Amino acid sequence: MVGPEWLMPKRQRQDVINEMCQIHDPRHEANSATYVQRGVALGMRQAARTPIGNEDSSVWIVFDGEIYNHRELRRFLQFCGHRFRTESTTESGAEVVLHLYEELGDKCVEKLRGCFGFAVWDGRNEKLLLARDRVGHKPMHFLHAGDTIIFGTEIKSILPHPLVRREINYEAISDYLSFGYVPDPKTAFRGIEKLPPGHTLTFQYGQVEKRRYWDFNFAPLEEPMRSEREYVAELRDRLKATIQLQTKGDDATGVLLSGGLDSSLIVGTLAQLKPEPVKTFAIGFSENGFDELEYARVAAQRFNTEHHEHTVTPDAVRLVEEIVWHHDEPFADVSSIPSWFAAQQARAHVSAVLTGDGGDELFAGYERYARHQARNRYERLPKAARQNFVLPLSAALPQVTPGKNFLRNIALDPAARYVDSLALFSRQQKRGLLGAHAALWLGNYVSDSAFINLFNAPDTTASIANNIERMLYLDSKTYLPGDLMAKVNRMSAAHSLETRAPFLDHELIEFAQRIPASLKLNGTSSKYILRQAAKGLVPEVIIQRPKKGFSVPLAAWFQGELKGLLYDTLTDQRTRDRSLLNQSSIRSLMNEHQIGRRDHSRQLWSLLTLELWLRAFIDQRPERTTIQFRAATDLVNIESADQRVRALAAAG
Repeated sequence: MVGPEWLMPKRQRQDVINEMCQIHDPRHEANSATYVQRGVALGMRQAARTPIGNEDSSVWIVFDGEIYNHRELRRFLQFCGHRFRTESTTESGAEVVLHLYEELGDKCVEKLRGCFGFAVWDGRNEKLLLARDRVGHKPMHFLHAGDTIIFGTEIKSILPHPLVRREINYEAISDYLSFGYVPDPKTAFRGIEKLPPGHTLTFQYGQVEKRRYWDFNFAPLEEPMRSEREYVAELRDRLKATIQLQTKGDDATGVLLSGGLDSSLIVGTLAQLKPEPVKTFAIGFSENGFDELEYARVAAQRFNTEHHEHTVTPDAVRLVEEIVWHHDEPFADVSSIPSWFAAQQARAHVSAVLTGDGGDELFAGYERYARHQARNRYERLPKAARQNFVLPLSAALPQVTPGKNFLRNIALDPAARYVDSLALFSRQQKRGLLGAHAALWLGNYVSDSAFINLFNAPDTTASIANNIERMLYLDSKTYLPGDLMAKVNRMSAAHSLETRAPFLDHELIEFAQRIPASLKLNGTSSKYILRQAAKGLVPEVIIQRPKKGFSVPLAAWFQGELKGLLYDTLTDQRTRDRSLLNQSSIRSLMNEHQIGRRDHSRQLWSLLTLELWLRAFIDQRPERTTIQFRAATDLVNIESADQRVRALAAAG
């Protein structure tokens, strides 16, 4: 935090910064370190990454992340006369960034390759710099209150500050119900913001200024078109170079292996670079139809890896409160559960893992891209017919009518149609779901608008004429940092595991953006160019298999282990008194799901985690209690969600 001296005496600032560090996990109180001086207080939960000062202690940094090109930057800085106190590792990035700031100021971020969130306090100029990496690997949050700014990589570390009020941001809750996460720059807390990926923030003399230093750009460059073979060859070379950079000098790196194309290609490439077997980690499910371990085994066998597996069983639902705690905000992506176990398993063997994240956004891997392109043909219908006949027809049909959502979707223009396909709850569904108090707060606010504007992207990619690239741009700016990176970061950080995503190295991204869209989505073949690059290395059965994703047997869990927790949480007096959501809509969703009329598992999970977040972060001051820690251990053998709820209640 940074603010005037008179606002909070030094002793009080020390107490506050200590509490902000310790709220993460009171089991590790000793592992935090702070720097408190006139008008500034910095802290780190991990003492190994204590705030670091420059040679004359006039500039200080707190840093989370890794800098992969630290060696070349370190040599440059030593040539400039800087002295280093730390050894040269990816985790020594803090001191590299500190001295690079002294040389380049705010533009130091433009020289970094890595994942990072950091704060630099420049005491000479009484200026604070906050920065977040280009794609949002690492988070950064802040609250600007007059002459003071409070910041942290986790929201929960900001909440103990006396200037922070734990109030609901209703626009963010509306966005959450639309998309399943709270998109940047909002947070679920009124007044607290996310610093968007690829941005810096400076705070000086009470004024905040944000600057975008990097963005995705799919606009075509003026360069000659190359052959498919040339693109494939360069893609292979760049991926290998990126993996080599991210693992250089680090023997404690494994790979999260899903058995899909992206992670298998990374394992195969890393196996070519390492003389010893690669450590791989895979997650499966006990339910039929959801277990994909067989494909992970095919890849592991092909590349002779040291392979580890974990099967997620229905009692994994015991972790729901723990997962909500780590996310800080409502978060509807249930694949947080297998991601938790993947990180837990990997951390027992390695300190860092490579992941296949980003391959779908770069190379058009999601099924929705092909579906959207296929529905372009309905634009042949006159716009007046779609808006004046098809759309009203869809709205008039009962909610359970087959084809209702399809008719609504094809009646829309391309941008609105794609954004509608992302929706967890449609506009019409949200009108029935939100209570009167929330609706009053929201007024005429529409969650879709920002996404539609990004799809059209008039400010950065006006020359993009291809809807494929517009979809990739939108997802890279929203779903990638807001859902995918948030999930990976929170679940890995919970186990002190570093994750590295080769596909999201910005130099690889900038190359991939120059590949024609027709080589990404080729007819109905997704990730076409990546499949070509994998040939001869990855087993053909993996190359040809369709995109699966981290599917979770949530529908079955809601009829079994999660049923009691779902009903008890969403229908009890505490939830009813809140009046955020209409009870009739909630009960209708639950009843339709239980009788098998519709699979509402994703929607019900979103409502369950929303209510649990409200209880943990809004109803009370968030604290890690003994019961919350025991929930992951002592309650493992409880047989059903109903019993678990009673056990927690009995424990007080």
